[in-house]
Amino acid sequence: MKRISALLFVLSSLCLACQNGNSPAKDKDGDPKIEKSNRFPIRENGKYGYMDKEGNVVINPQFNGAGSFSEGLARVFIGGRWGYMDNEGKYVITPQFDIAEDFSEGLAVAFDGKYGYIDKEGKFVINPQFDWTWSFSEGLAAVEIGVKWGFIDKEGKMVINPQFDDAGSFSEGLAPVKIDGK
Repeated sequence: MKRISALLFVLSSLCLACQNGNSPAKDKDGDPKIEKSNRFPIRENGKYGYMDKEGNVVINPQFNGAGSFSEGLARVFIGGRWGYMDNEGKYVITPQFDIAEDFSEGLAVAFDGKYGYIDKEGKFVINPQFDWTWSFSEGLAAVEIGVKWGFIDKEGKMVINPQFDDAGSFSEGLAPVKIDGK
């Protein structure tokens, strides 16, 4: 019964979020948009760079770590910090974060003592206050405070209070949660 109540609570909260305009972008057929990049990470001699879809190296290997392009930016690790660069290899956000994730719905998880969310200028728009986080999906992100998980919206407002033992990202209107170890 607890599981059904939790699922109904999560679903009703999601419906409220979707009514506020927080729904995934759709293509002309109504399917979720899948971003296609023309740059792909490569590794040569222990360093990461990027190649294009023809296999040409377009950003020379120089990074200690590299992520895929997401929303026009790729996260790169150099000098012990993560930052973000554009398709041309120019820094948009200088490496300054101990931990950083890919952009999703305009925001990216970044770590500065705690986890928060940055915009594409590298400014925290949701201050670091969480013990663990997931990226935004369908307008919501799972966040851990103490030992419980809840969900925030893109303004940082807690829309589903921390009450779950574990939680994941929303997909097609549902998010996995764990209550009492189940």
